[in-house]
Amino acid sequence: MKITKVERQRLLKETIEHTPFITDEELAKIFSVSIQTIRLDRMELAIPELRERIKSVATFQWNETVKALPLDEVIGEIIDLELDQRAISILVIKKEHVFSRNNIARGHHIFAQANSLAVAVIDDELALTAKSELKFTRQVKQGERVVAKAFVEEVNDNGLTTVRVDSLVNNEIVFTGMFHMFRSNELRGGSQHENSN
Repeated sequence: MKITKVERQRLLKETIEHTPFITDEELAKIFSVSIQTIRLDRMELAIPELRERIKSVATFQWNETVKALPLDEVIGEIIDLELDQRAISILVIKKEHVFSRNNIARGHHIFAQANSLAVAVIDDELALTAKSELKFTRQVKQGERVVAKAFVEEVNDNGLTTVRVDSLVNNEIVFTGMFHMFRSNELRGGSQHENSN
């Protein structure tokens, strides 16, 4: 049954409020209309495009500064950060991230997004990955957006900080990583560990 324009716009607004990083293409599929119709609806409702919504979240929702690496070295775009607690980044899978024969993302890009977020969330000038446990749960394809969510789970007695990263596409987990991180104060005089990011 076809819904009215007024009803569609009401539902569209609700959908974007609930999932602000949804694309116009995804909205067009949900409402069975053209992408152009979605864009016109957004304009009438004064809802900015996805890129602007991401920028506004990144600008207004966090004021922390990444300490362990330059912001431009984080793989993906950080949209939320609370040092030593949590962080979120978004990576849009593009042509350069996938195998040309099947448009499936190379695993190291998914890992790099998660690993660099685990480094970024640490409240220290230097954080190195000592060990990681990884699980890929489904393939990610070109055009999909991977939302990585990092949570600092514990600071262990052995000096390691454990960071869990869940990476999702459309709220479905595609990757989970447990990263055991050294901080700079744990590295003084010790052996150097390779930084995986």
